[in-house]
Amino acid sequence: MKPSGLQGTVHLATYEDVEREMQQVVRTEFHEADFFRTLAAGGYSGAQIRHFAIQYSFYSRNFPRVLGASIAAMAPMDSWWVPLADNLWDEAGRGQPGKSHEQLYKTFLLSVDPKLFLNDLGMPEDGVSPAVDQAIFTFLEFFRNASPLEAMAAVGLGSEVFAGDVMGTIARGLRHPSYNLESKLDLLFWDVHADEHEPRHYQLCKDILIQFTSQSDLQTMFEVGRSIAKSEAKMYQELHNEMVRL
Repeated sequence: MKPSGLQGTVHLATYEDVEREMQQVVRTEFHEADFFRTLAAGGYSGAQIRHFAIQYSFYSRNFPRVLGASIAAMAPMDSWWVPLADNLWDEAGRGQPGKSHEQLYKTFLLSVDPKLFLNDLGMPEDGVSPAVDQAIFTFLEFFRNASPLEAMAAVGLGSEVFAGDVMGTIARGLRHPSYNLESKLDLLFWDVHADEHEPRHYQLCKDILIQFTSQSDLQTMFEVGRSIAKSEAKMYQELHNEMVRL
């Protein structure tokens, strides 16, 4: 998958312009969207939050595959692939037993539903939503023919630049009293990403991206970032649609 061409004229003279335009994308596609507004208002039921928690578990456990695919698309220089390998090492808990993001997410998942059955692989038996499946497929498929710059922009601008903001917003939403009536949700997974991991991951990508200053490169980075970000935003919207039908 490649970005589908220009989606409105955007003047980009500097990398800061790219970041500013991506912030607008995030405001429109995430913060003003149904999922985030409803979550913040405490508008979901326990069953709906359970559905979200289960489906996001599939998205989260697939993100290491996304990083692996992005590394495969990188330039064969350590300055390019090491930042993404560092991100992947965080996913693995930096080698500490029980600290991988998969295990960390499980603490949130089981705080939502302590009786949730997990199979021998630690996965819920519920099938993965088409919304999540498509978001993962879109990300992975993009890297098949991506240039190193496109691949770095997909991770840096299409995910990491706003991941801390979005995950922090989800954490704040999940702290709404209506979601914590019977027991308090364990939000460490979300807090760690928002406060520590994602800002550092983005900075590592940005250190590469800011080296590209031509107008065509800036446009490429923005188009890639917007395209990938909108794919993730679509996942949240479709999950919202599924949740309101429960």
